[in-house]
Amino acid sequence: MAHDGRMTYDGEPGPDRFEATPQDAQIAQEITDFWELSRIQVGLDKLGIVVGHGVADTVPPPAWAFGDNPALADELLAAVLAGRKTATSSALPEYETTGDPVPVKGDLSILLDGSGHPRALIRTTSVETMAFDEVNEAFAFAEGEDDGSLESWRTEHRKYFSRVLGREVPDDLPVVCERFELRYPRLRQAAG
Repeated sequence: MAHDGRMTYDGEPGPDRFEATPQDAQIAQEITDFWELSRIQVGLDKLGIVVGHGVADTVPPPAWAFGDNPALADELLAAVLAGRKTATSSALPEYETTGDPVPVKGDLSILLDGSGHPRALIRTTSVETMAFDEVNEAFAFAEGEDDGSLESWRTEHRKYFSRVLGREVPDDLPVVCERFELRYPRLRQAAG
């Protein structure tokens, strides 16, 4: 049973956020260190060598975890790292409630595991907002969850969105459908 959405990590406790702990400074440093390593590994530092580094080169992109609990975050992160999950969806009202910006094509994000540790760098390749009942089979399959069917996607996401929104999910609920590519760590190629 898997679902999407985002748990952000910003050191502030609250709904859909990790609880603040005494380890916040350590995790923040892990995120910064991960950003330094991953941006070099994917070649994002090359322009800075020529024209100098700007704020965007040194400040890590948003860091977040899938879902609304640590076990779900770990499960969905594993699907990304295995190459099965290349898309995610969130109810638009979630962004309106938290004030977080809706993702746009080209955005970078650091994916966190269920303990808040950085594990992957992704780049958003497309974003489309559509009604819940307009999500199609191809998108459901790209989310890489459950059995990959649209029926399963609708069943599990209706439960998830109801839980995080605290209300029933109408068929016309606006859903932000985001596709992404894993930039770091890269999928290992099979030897052959």
